[in-house]
Amino acid sequence: MRWNRRMPLFAPLILGPEHKSMPPSAWGRSREAYLAGDRRLADLATPVLAIDDGAVAANTMVMADWAAERGLLLAPHGKTSMAPALWQRLLDAGAWGLTLATPWQVQVGRAAGVSRILLANELVDPVGIRWLCGELDADPRFEFLCWADGVDGVRALAAAVRAAGARRPVDVLVELGGAGGRAGTRSHEVALEVAAAIESSGVLRLAGVGGYEGALAHDRSPEGLAAVRDHLERMRDLAHELAPRIERPVISAGGSAYFDLVAEVLGPETGTFRVILRSGAYQLHDSGFYASISPFGRAGGNLRLRPALSLWSRVLSRPEPDLAILDAGRRDASFDEGLPVPELVRDRPDAAGALAGARVEKLNDQHAFLRLDPARSADLAVGDVVRLGISHPCTALDKWRLLPVIDSADAAEPRVVGLVETVF
Repeated sequence: MRWNRRMPLFAPLILGPEHKSMPPSAWGRSREAYLAGDRRLADLATPVLAIDDGAVAANTMVMADWAAERGLLLAPHGKTSMAPALWQRLLDAGAWGLTLATPWQVQVGRAAGVSRILLANELVDPVGIRWLCGELDADPRFEFLCWADGVDGVRALAAAVRAAGARRPVDVLVELGGAGGRAGTRSHEVALEVAAAIESSGVLRLAGVGGYEGALAHDRSPEGLAAVRDHLERMRDLAHELAPRIERPVISAGGSAYFDLVAEVLGPETGTFRVILRSGAYQLHDSGFYASISPFGRAGGNLRLRPALSLWSRVLSRPEPDLAILDAGRRDASFDEGLPVPELVRDRPDAAGALAGARVEKLNDQHAFLRLDPARSADLAVGDVVRLGISHPCTALDKWRLLPVIDSADAAEPRVVGLVETVF
């Protein structure tokens, strides 16, 4: 089954109490044996975070087609899900490779069989570098890129590569940053010094320019968009200056908020560069942060992404007339870029009005405070299951070892069609 892919270095999945939401009747059974029956979402305990199969399929193809039309290569950021089954869907749809954020994540990616990886980070850890050199030497088909933003970082990487006795050079992109951003050189002049240090190292190879524009803005205001566009233009100009010294130059940008600007500024450069877009949250999307800021969110044009994550949470208590306490909290849902969004009451079409004007106002570790309109609150009862939309998928999946995949979150009785493991 496409959702039940197992990494070669990991044991077959046997369900147990360590898998939150799985019913005791599933414990001790293999994933395949459990799924052989007709499984419904209602069979699982609450709270449960579920993946919508149809939404994932639609989102994956929307971005794949959009990028292909513009000549952009996709290396979606795998840290969003850390789920090899979801990664495989991206690769099957034509993604060039995968982006990851740490040497350990790269190791997971290799265990999952990923052959092209972009490490969107500086690489200075000697343990990770030693492993990487062995992996590159053992597999000539493995393509790897990492970042450097200072001469000191280049020296640290080069020293560890030499100590490992590597036979293949490590390909490095100069990371260009900006004031107030994250890592990355703050000036064109320093970026040129970093490039020169890579070239003179003897064990590294200059491959192009990388950067993360999402650190420089957090909305689609004119000021935010101007800051992003300026950063991308600086990356483009640096890449053009370095390109004559590189055989197959790369320029890489793109979080999940401003990929339209990446296409606008860097898309015309595909004749000179391999332009690699790293957006990752689009596959799952959300009902909050990305729905409001993504060019394919609520404010976008004709193309739309669909939220693929839904958190199903049961009403535990009605301690006040306009308050419901749900059984999902910070251990179950993301909350760093907005709180969950109440959407519907399962199996209670007569209670649809109960959530009009409702909002989750805060989370405890295991509880959500759902504030209701007093005029409608009587429609919501203890035991009802509320579907919550998630804001920011990147910090939702790390709270789950195993997630059920359902045919549709909008179905009257969603069917469980797969079980996806995460590796966090």
